[in-house]
Amino acid sequence: MISKKKVKQLIEERIEELDNGLFIVDLRISSSNQINVELDKHDGNVSVDDCIRVSRNVEHNLDREDEDFELNVSSAGLDKGLRVFAQYKKNIGRDVKVKRKEGGKIEGTMIDATNEQIVVQTTRKERIEGKKKKETIVEDHIIPMSNILETKIVISFK
Repeated sequence: MISKKKVKQLIEERIEELDNGLFIVDLRISSSNQINVELDKHDGNVSVDDCIRVSRNVEHNLDREDEDFELNVSSAGLDKGLRVFAQYKKNIGRDVKVKRKEGGKIEGTMIDATNEQIVVQTTRKERIEGKKKKETIVEDHIIPMSNILETKIVISFK
């Protein structure tokens, strides 16, 4: 089986060389040597060219004569949840839906992220006693990373 450490080293080597903010979100190698790599970028989006360059570095430095393999390099899709801290940091200011381990969901704008927690700001309209119009209530929810089951970006076509 191909070494995960070796593949990761080859990916990081190319990422460092490109120096454009790429980082590894996920690296999986199956028992049949199917290598799946997911990348993201601190600023902007991962280009096809980024994926090709990383792919070529891995492919040219592994010997198919020793062990055959299949290689897939792609960007981390919006349909998947956030999985590494760099993704949380990158998406500050975006609308997210957070599923908590203890149950319940919070949907709002992620306004901060640290290694320990994220802060999601929600707004709602509520009637205050003695007032004719509903007031906007803004609440900050501090969610420990250890309590997060899944965080997804809310895609809006407004």
